[in-house]
Amino acid sequence: MSWTLMNRCCLKCWHKPPDNPCPNYVQCRIKGPLCHDDPECRELRARRLNELEFGRYGVKVRVAIASCTLAVGAAEVYEAIRDYVKESGLAIDISVVGCHGLDFIDPWIEVVRKGYPPAIYANVSPEEVEDIISRYLSGDVSKAFALRYRTGNAKGEFHVPTLDELVFWRKQVRLVSSNCGLINPESIEEYVVRGGYLGLARALRMRPEEVIEEIKLAKLRGRGGAGFPTWIKWKAVKDQVSDVKYVVANAEEGDPSAFSNRLLVESDPHILVEGMIIAGYAIGASKGYVFVGTEGDLAAERLKKAIEEAKKYGLLGENILGSGFAFDIEIVQDAGRYTSGEETALLEEIEGKRSTPRVRPPYPVTKGLWGKPTVINNVETLAHAAVILRDGWDRYATIGTEKSGGTKMVSVSGSIKRPGVYEVPIGTTIRTIIEDIAGGAPEGLKLKAVEVGGPAGGFLPVSEINIPLDYDTLPKLGVAMGSGVLVAVDEHKCMVDLARQFMAFFVSESCGKCVPCRVGTKTMLSILERISSGKGSEEDLELLKELGETLKDACLCALGNGAPIPVLSSIRYFKEEFSAHIREKRCPAGICPVSREVVRYEG
Repeated sequence: MSWTLMNRCCLKCWHKPPDNPCPNYVQCRIKGPLCHDDPECRELRARRLNELEFGRYGVKVRVAIASCTLAVGAAEVYEAIRDYVKESGLAIDISVVGCHGLDFIDPWIEVVRKGYPPAIYANVSPEEVEDIISRYLSGDVSKAFALRYRTGNAKGEFHVPTLDELVFWRKQVRLVSSNCGLINPESIEEYVVRGGYLGLARALRMRPEEVIEEIKLAKLRGRGGAGFPTWIKWKAVKDQVSDVKYVVANAEEGDPSAFSNRLLVESDPHILVEGMIIAGYAIGASKGYVFVGTEGDLAAERLKKAIEEAKKYGLLGENILGSGFAFDIEIVQDAGRYTSGEETALLEEIEGKRSTPRVRPPYPVTKGLWGKPTVINNVETLAHAAVILRDGWDRYATIGTEKSGGTKMVSVSGSIKRPGVYEVPIGTTIRTIIEDIAGGAPEGLKLKAVEVGGPAGGFLPVSEINIPLDYDTLPKLGVAMGSGVLVAVDEHKCMVDLARQFMAFFVSESCGKCVPCRVGTKTMLSILERISSGKGSEEDLELLKELGETLKDACLCALGNGAPIPVLSSIRYFKEEFSAHIREKRCPAGICPVSREVVRYEG
């Protein structure tokens, strides 16, 4: 194996974990060598940086390999590139990267060459590979989707936009997703070169309470849905007197249409590892667990590799960077379900039990995993912690709102031109995300509503989406931030049918532990089915409202509390559609059974 930046540059470098680790090891990988002034070492480092960017031969093809790209043929594109390079005898390196989050351009590749603009090609098929590469090598980038930057040396480059000129890229602020689609997710070297583990190195030079204060000043709130201030949870666990404490990361992401956490773990797993170590140091924990669902095989595979690499270079394990702090991470993979998103149900599942919420109090911060104080955060929250410690709270807190700092990754799907995962400042309006960034409805369609926050988020009419996406504004309109899902609903959809579908989802996913959820969701579903079949009454609407308010207050966990929100928001904003089903016995969209003609065959 060739020398990498993670290796010792010469015998003067004394980093030998865990017995003799260098506290400045991470900084030295980026700016080194720091402990000695050696021109040969600096030249070695410069050559390696050039190789990482342009490959060993001056040309590199990056292929995006993630769940989203594999679903549309990225593996076949990769094989076609490999075969073409081999058969043509071209001196080209092929590298794997994660996903940008721009699902509408999948599968995509990027070709880079020293002195030429890096060019991104969208919706690539295996048959196009030869033409794309040969054109690029001839200096022609006119067929590219976008350029990273311009050099002025290529044909057609001024007719191709740079990423920063495209509205869906320009209006993002990519903090936790900055490496996604740019680095090899299986290379700790590429992560470190871009500032990875600098946050950890800085945290280990601080006292644990100073790390928590940094998180507080940054105004970081949990990105899992509730928006609870992260520093309060961390401090509560730190203040507990216990021989054992835990950090748990939830990477299961059970919400339909939510895929931001999976994108992060698949495309930049080290940012989760770094965030977990920082959290462990802040609260005094020595062990962390990451829960990954069985559908997250690629995420688990890349996370496992990241953990192994971090241990190899002394960034995980014993005496991290000479601080005396020890931390380890274990992956738990199981067939997670929607209830796994509830933190105490997640703990039950890690302990090998059925995924059902616990009665609270006690809360996990005092009695969590195996009865010990536990911090539970989702992937994105922990990734933000790594960014905050790397860049400083003062820079981070300038992004977002007065009460919520930073950004939120948003999964946009449905009737939309540019589906994908976008990272925007908290407080960005839903209209900006839906219309400007995601492009609005496809040609020939008109949007009617936006489903906000996942199954427990609720619906808003398009007339109400000029509001900020934040934790404080949305509840006033009867919806919630949730997991950051936005699903565009076009005019051909029926809101009664959508409310029925969501309630059917909750019935199937309810753990059944508490009566309000177990019985209440089934009762609400029965009423919705009655309305959709044309047998409903005005009293049914009042009963749905009454049941919904009861579930919001009486269910054991937040998942049950959120179950009626799609129904209540649909009635609030689209009551005329319910009335059409009840009074006129028709479905305006022609979807529900009430509008279907019964065809009779007479013998």
